[in-house]
Amino acid sequence: MNNFRRFAVVALVAFIAALGGVFVGRALVTRLDPPETELHAILHDKLALDAAQRAQIEGLEQQFAVRKRALEQQMRSDNARLAEAITAEHGYGPGVQAAVDRSHVVMGELQKETLQHVFRLRGVLRPDQARTFDEAAVKALTEPGE
Repeated sequence: MNNFRRFAVVALVAFIAALGGVFVGRALVTRLDPPETELHAILHDKLALDAAQRAQIEGLEQQFAVRKRALEQQMRSDNARLAEAITAEHGYGPGVQAAVDRSHVVMGELQKETLQHVFRLRGVLRPDQARTFDEAAVKALTEPGE
């Protein structure tokens, strides 16, 4: 019974750590999504893109989607490593700190690549479209979240 109890405690701690990692990851990544979603809506619904612009933008979006999926997968792996470190250390030890630091690097990379993607999209636009796009970007980044 003693081994079972120990296993149950470890399993419970691992589960809680994994949930914590998911919530932290979602909270940080979700901050990136609203501006991107708003800009995506402006881009496709309000800018009257011509066929050449639509084709260029579709190519850029496909390229970014691949990279974004890879970074999101890396964040999930980082969350799993964080859960393992929490399970092993039962506190904020060096393994937990290293796992958190690793996940922050990937989150920062995703944010940078998202911004680079936004600027690539902007580069496809005419000056009048770019002004509307810029206004939407500023609004999305400065308005308080819901």
